[in-house]
Amino acid sequence: MNNAVKQPCRQEPSPRQQERRDAIVAAARRSFLDKGYAATSMSGLLDSVGGSKATLWGYFRSKEELFAAVIEDLTASFRQQIETDLLTPGVMEETLVQFCRSFVRRLTCPDGVATWRLIMAESNRFPEVGRIFYQEAAGRIERVLASYLQQQIDSGRLRDEGALDMARLLMGMHKAGLNRRLWGVEPADGTDAEAEARKFVGYFLRLFALPG
Repeated sequence: MNNAVKQPCRQEPSPRQQERRDAIVAAARRSFLDKGYAATSMSGLLDSVGGSKATLWGYFRSKEELFAAVIEDLTASFRQQIETDLLTPGVMEETLVQFCRSFVRRLTCPDGVATWRLIMAESNRFPEVGRIFYQEAAGRIERVLASYLQQQIDSGRLRDEGALDMARLLMGMHKAGLNRRLWGVEPADGTDAEAEARKFVGYFLRLFALPG
């Protein structure tokens, strides 16, 4: 006898419901980036979006769930871009340069800088902030890049030092520059994205590329 409980089919939201959800996420996005995680409350968002608490809680059961939706919204186009970059056939070096260029530009755009500041400021007091950000953004990007690097390892173009560790190393090379931008030492305008991308890909390939 099969004791598995059948899950009800998830009904697609109507256009009106989707519009309402998008409005809530947009208001929460502004609040989280401008005020921080602690100062953003579910009830406070009603001042921006209107409606009842019951309606708001019907879309998002907790502030954590709403924050996850905001991070998803903030990073959706970027994740789509890097997946396109890595799935497009091409020379490995140029593909990695394109990935790093997109990564640097995302880190240096206003919302990118504001998001990093939010994560750094709030994750110590609210561990769920860092966990959600990793699950919805950084971790997903690491896995996409690691999948690409594994393909290059399997094709004999890169040494196998663990694709996920290699992905983290390449992404981590940009952290020093990000910190300088967060501290206001360098302008966060992404003007050096090309040079930075080529420099770090060069370092990466000198470490891991196989002759051929």
